[in-house]
Amino acid sequence: MNAPLQSVKNPVDPVKLEKLAEVAIKIGLQLQKGQDLVMTAPIAALPLVRLITKHAYKAGAGLVTTFYADEETTLARYAHAPDESFDRASDWLYEGMARAYAGGAARLAIAGDNPMLLSAQDPTKVARANKANSIAYKPALEKISNFDINWNIVSYPNPSWAKQMFPDDPEAVAVEKLANAIFAASRVDVDDPIAAWKEHNANLHQRSNWLNEERFAALHFTGPGTNLTIGLADGHEWHGGASVAKNGITCNPNIPTEEVFTTPHALRVEGHVSSTKPLSHQGTLIDNIQVRFEGGRIVEAKAARGEEVLNKVLDTDEGARRLGEVALVPHSSPISASGILFYNTLFDENASCHIALGQCYSKCFLDGASLSQEQIRAQGGNASLIHIDWMIGSGEVDIDGVRADGGRVPVMRKGEWA
Repeated sequence: MNAPLQSVKNPVDPVKLEKLAEVAIKIGLQLQKGQDLVMTAPIAALPLVRLITKHAYKAGAGLVTTFYADEETTLARYAHAPDESFDRASDWLYEGMARAYAGGAARLAIAGDNPMLLSAQDPTKVARANKANSIAYKPALEKISNFDINWNIVSYPNPSWAKQMFPDDPEAVAVEKLANAIFAASRVDVDDPIAAWKEHNANLHQRSNWLNEERFAALHFTGPGTNLTIGLADGHEWHGGASVAKNGITCNPNIPTEEVFTTPHALRVEGHVSSTKPLSHQGTLIDNIQVRFEGGRIVEAKAARGEEVLNKVLDTDEGARRLGEVALVPHSSPISASGILFYNTLFDENASCHIALGQCYSKCFLDGASLSQEQIRAQGGNASLIHIDWMIGSGEVDIDGVRADGGRVPVMRKGEWA
């Protein structure tokens, strides 16, 4: 006689996953009736894709189109593709996406790929492929970085990512741990996530408003291995939480988010800074980054691990050695308090104050929607093919706001708002 079949527990809580899908549409995008949606996702995230698609159509979406990525097919390229393949990218796809965004479509990305997927591949090929992809992606990325559209990123607990984070656990246990961490950070582990996000956005807006009233000329970071002055762009504006895109729709681009952020002046960064958390970039873990700035440009860079990849990133273009973002996050943020390293910048950047190499956000300027690219550059905004965040905050870092007359105001002490 056959033994009765035992049901296998789903390691991903379906109720919380449904809440995440609803938050992505109602808070992340505030998708409008008749608006199209372009979604990208790992194929492993199909359960979340289906739920988001359902909530998108319930909200009145015109057409939802999803593009999938698969880790095995990505690795097949590195194993079998001819060398010239790594200088190419699907520009026709990104041109189509840019046309969709220009026509009013929203954009949603589901993150979840194994962050170390390419760690065993030739770093030169990885760098070449990344550069080709960045060039091809530029028409679409400009619509996003210039905040022309409402866009959002959420995450799904892909098993390969979960095992990277919790290697000693069975796969189902690792997935459950990662899923619960994603749900907690995304504020969907409560009875009313929509209300929780409204309250959180209000708190972030309060911090942004104070910084905008102060109009600091620069921020001065001090801590172990760090003595860095970041000049702020002329006419900079701080943002945090929900923001209004140029199409008039209020959205939360990142879920989760704990940061308030603005644009540095590309020519006014001086001193040295050390990373406080590892940076996972395209399959390489770059740890203990130490860089020195002169005249806004990184003139010296080293890392205890991943230094070759770091220097290839810095050589992407002229703007790659300059800053496009500075963001403030309290050391006591929920993601930091969890003690978990996600190997995913969307999460890890929200555990710590951070800076970003490369492209600035035009929305981080007063009346940014009306400024041309030439005006943004004239006010200190940086331009680049890349935008890569890395963490420089901790419980040992102090930050002062520096006024135009040289006066100083405490902003953070030991990683907390002063």
